[in-house]
Amino acid sequence: MRRHRRRRALALVVVVVVVCLLGLMAWYEFQAHPLGGLGPKVVVTIADDESAGSAIDALAHDGVIASGFAFRLSDIVHGTPTVIPGSYLFHRNETFSAVRTILSGGPDVFSVDVLPGLTLSEVSERVADLPLPLKGSFVEAQKDGSVTSAYSPAGSGSLEGLIGTGEYQVLPGETATQLLSQMVQRFNKQAASLHLTQAAANLGFTPAQLVIVASIVEKEGYIDKNMGKVSRVVYNRLADGKPLQMDSTVLYSLGQDGGTVSAADLQDDTPYNTYLHLGLTPTAICVPSKAALAAAAHPTPGQWIYFQLVNKNGTEQFSVTYAQQLAAEQLATSRGLP
Repeated sequence: MRRHRRRRALALVVVVVVVCLLGLMAWYEFQAHPLGGLGPKVVVTIADDESAGSAIDALAHDGVIASGFAFRLSDIVHGTPTVIPGSYLFHRNETFSAVRTILSGGPDVFSVDVLPGLTLSEVSERVADLPLPLKGSFVEAQKDGSVTSAYSPAGSGSLEGLIGTGEYQVLPGETATQLLSQMVQRFNKQAASLHLTQAAANLGFTPAQLVIVASIVEKEGYIDKNMGKVSRVVYNRLADGKPLQMDSTVLYSLGQDGGTVSAADLQDDTPYNTYLHLGLTPTAICVPSKAALAAAAHPTPGQWIYFQLVNKNGTEQFSVTYAQQLAAEQLATSRGLP
């Protein structure tokens, strides 16, 4: 009788163990192969000093995998994945095998930083340097008319200066047109937040012209505290029928970012030479910052016609008369400034 009971107890234990094992296996399978299919995209960034365990926790936290514990159990069979620091594109609800495949391929999400003062050409170079290329040509996307801006000069279609500043994540499989469209949309949001269209109307200019002014202010103002006054100088010179005489516009036509303008450069007859031609340039000359856009929309009141860099910290001196400007230039020279 006792032996029979022991056999029954042992059988019960075996059944319980088997049931538990089957339950654990079923649970694991649901974690490794979740139901419902892939969810939304999510970018996960693995820091330089982050361990594989920490990376797995991050994947679980962001919903890429259902359970970090279950994934670690899979390491017993498949080994702990090698994780290279960087950003990766996943979907929520990924299978464990898909996660391992993505991680083994290394980072696949990269960033392009659009800084104030960059030209479209310079941004294009940054895009071309991405470790994973876009689908299609970023340069051609600017020309083929697939992406347009309400702030482009009439009859131009140019997107120069009409992309938003900041960082852009470039995802695997993304096209050049998609990236450029994101950049233009961000600019539109930045412009709308500053009410550029109404500000342009108040000043008697078109929104496109205001952006051109902002781009010149970006290049000529150097730092935020100068920009409102530089903007006023531009508007004052336009109102007086004076040429803008901005070195930055000449340098733009030469494809140069900064530097000294020579006497020969000043005679180079291009539409961007504001020494030879009255009015604004045909397009913007760079990506303006929000500070430059705000300065163009709301110039500082004043009668200044001239300005000169007078301090290495970026401070500029603003003058109403030419005699004052000459004095500012002498001060700059005495301080070793151009």
